[in-house]
Amino acid sequence: METKANSQPEQKVAFWNDPGKRAIIYQILVLGFVLGLGFYLFRNTQANLAKQSIATGFGFLAQEAAFDIGESVIEYSAADTYFRAFVVGTLNTIKVAFFGIILAVFLGIVMGIARLSSNWIVRQLATVYVETMRNIPLLLQLFFWYSLFTEALPHPRKAFNPTTGVFLSNRGLYFGIPAEHPAFFWASIMAVIAVILIIILSSWGKSYQDRTGQVAPVFPISIGLLIGLPLIAWLAFGAPTAMNLPELKGFNFQGGASMSPEFGALMLGLVLYTGAFMAEVVRSGIQSVSHGQTEAAMSVGLSQWQTLRKIILPQALRVIIPPMTNQMLNLTKNSSLAVGIGYPDFVSVANTSINQTGQAVEGVALIMAMYLFFSLVTSAFMNWYNKKIALVER
Repeated sequence: METKANSQPEQKVAFWNDPGKRAIIYQILVLGFVLGLGFYLFRNTQANLAKQSIATGFGFLAQEAAFDIGESVIEYSAADTYFRAFVVGTLNTIKVAFFGIILAVFLGIVMGIARLSSNWIVRQLATVYVETMRNIPLLLQLFFWYSLFTEALPHPRKAFNPTTGVFLSNRGLYFGIPAEHPAFFWASIMAVIAVILIIILSSWGKSYQDRTGQVAPVFPISIGLLIGLPLIAWLAFGAPTAMNLPELKGFNFQGGASMSPEFGALMLGLVLYTGAFMAEVVRSGIQSVSHGQTEAAMSVGLSQWQTLRKIILPQALRVIIPPMTNQMLNLTKNSSLAVGIGYPDFVSVANTSINQTGQAVEGVALIMAMYLFFSLVTSAFMNWYNKKIALVER
């Protein structure tokens, strides 16, 4: 005799007992609270500014700035607008962040490897550097290096002259550069083309090795391209050798290129400080790789350098990249301390603009937006790179 299972109707869960629906309600309430708070703060700020007769908006960017900027990547004068002044500050910040990150990463890798050296002296020197730089506030380091440049070095008339066309004084480092000529422009273009070809060649060399197991001569060809193509362009335009050398005229040097004490102190402080943190990131990343990997590489005849470059670092990068990205962001944001030693970065230009126009809200908003943009761009690039080198299961 067949029996039918009793089918009980599905009971409805009360709305307030459904976790999913409750979560949606909570999110709506929180979002409404945040939007309401933001609206209140905005209206309150507008009302307070109106009471004090302070104009709002970004119309001041089209007005004449009426202040000079000591260093500029592009041409600038006091007759230019506030917008151009902000562009100058942005480019100065980009210059510091770009070169600072490159030098700090290089220093961090070298010191991180040195921290694990089998040589006792090298290991201890690296440890002293890391522990010293990490435990001294960055602003104090900037003050120290700036005072060293401005107080310890001689004035221009008694500047150090280690070689022809190079002068070091309390006004900065002055050095010779090639005189303006089309040959150097086209040599630079060919250098860029060489870098692009090297990237393509490296990708081909990797795929060639995967297919055949043989190592393609990528390195010597790359060196040949990097030297040969610019050299060909230089020779094709007459191989000019004229130099634009700095000369002492009056109280300072003119001609050539220069690096100001403010920029030098800022770069030195940021690189040494951030490089110490990066060294610890590199050291911990290398130590995260099993020692058995090193023993296996040695057993098949790889040298210590080949083991480090081909076995250890590729695996350690997956641990190193995320915290290394954080240190890159820290270096960019710490560059705002440049105002303490007089380097005209974005924050310095914004502060001067705020003092002259009274547009404090707009100025601070621009500072926040600029650093947010730099951080997002850096994070996006490093996340792409981290994903690119991630292990792919077969």
